[in-house]
This record gives sequence, C-alpha cells and structure tokens, in this order.
Amino acid sequence: MSADDRRQSGFKRRTRVADARRTLLDAVEPHDRTERVRLAAADGRVVARSLTAPTPVPGYDRAAMDGYAVRAADTVGASDRTPALLTQQARDSEVRPGGAVRVHTGSELPAGSDAVVMIEQVAEVGDDLEVFSPVAEGENVGDTGEDVSKEQVLYEPGHRLRPSDLGLLKSVGLAEVEVYHPPTVGVIPTGEELVDFDPEPGEIIETNGLTVSRLVDRWGGTATYRNIVTDDPSALRAAVQRDLTKDIVVTTGGSSVGERDLIPEVVDELGEVLVHGVGLKPGHPVALGVVEETPVLMLPGYPVACIVNAMQFLRPALKRMGHLPTEPVPMREATLSRKIASEPGTRTFARVEVDATETAPSADDAADSEYTATPTRTSGSGVLSSVALADGWVVVPEAREGYDAGETVTVEYWEALE
Repeated sequence: MSADDRRQSGFKRRTRVADARRTLLDAVEPHDRTERVRLAAADGRVVARSLTAPTPVPGYDRAAMDGYAVRAADTVGASDRTPALLTQQARDSEVRPGGAVRVHTGSELPAGSDAVVMIEQVAEVGDDLEVFSPVAEGENVGDTGEDVSKEQVLYEPGHRLRPSDLGLLKSVGLAEVEVYHPPTVGVIPTGEELVDFDPEPGEIIETNGLTVSRLVDRWGGTATYRNIVTDDPSALRAAVQRDLTKDIVVTTGGSSVGERDLIPEVVDELGEVLVHGVGLKPGHPVALGVVEETPVLMLPGYPVACIVNAMQFLRPALKRMGHLPTEPVPMREATLSRKIASEPGTRTFARVEVDATETAPSADDAADSEYTATPTRTSGSGVLSSVALADGWVVVPEAREGYDAGETVTVEYWEALE
C-alpha cells in the first residue's frame, strides 16, 4: 500500500491483539548465544545448559543435634532407671564400642558412630556418660547428600536464576554457569518535535525512549537508547539499518498514518510491515514489521499508548528471543468505584488506582482487606501521569462494552504486589 493509500484508508481494519502478538512472535527466533559467567554476575540470567551437582550437600554424615556421637547398639535398653554407661573420648577420634564423642549440630559424624544422643538425654559422671534414652541407627544424623545428591539436576535450561539459586550452586562447588546472552534491543525515539531538555513552545521532552529502554532492562534484555531521530526518511532509514545488528529494533513515535508518520513506510521499503493498526486502546496505531529477519516494533508516540504496546508486544518478544520464562503478571481482584467505558471490538486498558480497606476480624481473629479500583483516566493516551500515578490497569476484553461501578474486576499491576 502506498503512503497516500495508507493515509486515506486510516485504520478501517484493526488486527486483534492476540492475532497481532502471534504474528510478531512467529517472526521472533530464540537466539543461541551463550557465555560463562561467575556466580556473582549470574543473578537474573537464564540457564543455557542443565546444571547438576558435582558434589553432594552435605558432603559427609553430620550431627543433626548437639550431643554425643555413639554406636546405637551401645544404648539399647537405656532408661532413667538403668542408664547406659559410656566412656567419653577425645574429639575427632573414632568412636570405639562403649565410647562417645561430643558433637555439635552440623559437625561431621566421627568414624565408628552411627547415631547422636541429644545432650538433654545425657549426664556426665566424671569421664563417663550416663545415657537415659536409647537411639536407633541413623537417629539425629543428617546423611551425606541429604540436601543435594551427587549428579542431581538442579536447574534446566530456561530457568532464570535468583539469589537463592546462586547460593545453592555455590554450595555444590560450582563457580561459573553457562547462561544465555540477554537479547539486545535498539530503542530509537523519533519525532522532529522532540528534545531532551528545555523545550521551546511546540517542542516536547522525549520520554518514550527512556521508558522503553528501562523496561527492556527489567524484562531481561539489554537496551541501547539512541539519540532522537527527526522525521526524515533518510535519517529514519539509516537509524533502523544501524540497529539491524540487534535482536529487536524498537521505534517510538511516527507509527500512525499522518503526514509525519513515516516509520511504517521506511520499514516497508526496507523489509515488510506485517501489522499496522491493532484493536487496543490506547495505542491502536502500533505497527509490527521485519527487516532482514530482524523484528521491528513501531510504538505510538503518545506515552501511555507506548507503554501499553510495549507490555503487549515487546515484553513477550523479548521473553521468546532470550529464552526467558514468562512470569505471570501480578493481579488482584477489586471493586470498581466508577464505570469504565469501552468500544466493542477493542481491548481497552483502563488505568486505575487501588485502595485497601481493612475489614473486621473474621472467626479466626484475622483481619482481611477489601480493594477498590478507581480509574485515573480512561482516555488521554498522552497523559503520562495517568500511568505513573496509577497502580495498574483493568483490561476490558473486546466482547464487552466496559464495566459498571460496583463490578468486581481484575487489576493487572505494574509491579509485583507488596
């Protein structure tokens, strides 16, 4: 379609969100680049090869209680009236028949012993011990490999490492792990009206590129935040071509059908625009394309629309590209305080604030909380504060014409719940 045809036709046909996302993901191939990193640098990285334990944890039988290491057979029949009489031996010596060695929780079980008598069940009588309760073989003993067995598979490819995982890997003797490289993203803000600071009348401070690049980093990628590119076909073409070495190219602004919305035409000349116009609000002028096998995501210039589309398209594309697990979006049910209107056939993302009200204690004396969702704004995709000051959004599906006040709705949070 020519530029004139595109501008005249507008967005008479809008692709459903699910269909557009599927189209983009079909164009995304997971990369195979890996590297070995030290454990201290592996937090948040994705495992590329199965990780198995080269050594067991613990690496020896150990005392599970403070007390005395003994041979269980020497305590048979012990009681308060007829205690078993054992001889104290020096620490770190082999336990002989009729002997006992003082041990502490976690210390290695001395050779010759097979059980631990708790300190509470023992009385010292000179160099001897009176044991008032029998123990069975293995009692109060942590076996070798009780925590982790040798050659046990700890993590499979695709697992995103957490701090506790790193502690476990260190405990089995691993110092490095093989992980996938984070997917790389070139973030290109576009628009001749944009400036970095101190805007004159008619100018706007650039925020979309900063926001998107930081979202990329949070979602497990590595963003290169480029300088502003003006609305010029040659400049836009050069900017896109420069970042074709990245796994994904993202542009912000200029994705609609106006005279200065040039980026879809540039991408179509260099490659192919797969989708232009999606049935979601705010942000239907999003465009998805491919240039030389590199996915290009063209986000709208209005800040809220930009963020909504980044969540719906860039986030899943990054997850697929970088072998990253898809964590569920944190959600909470709440009662809607005001009506949310929505256009049938369009998926609407309504920004809301969530307030908690503590309820009266229940039968188990535990107080609970009820949550109320209040729309901060249901329109105005250029009002960035409506996102920054909101807790999340309520998604109105295509088949509904909004939600009425008093309905129970699901709030999708920006961040994990506290």
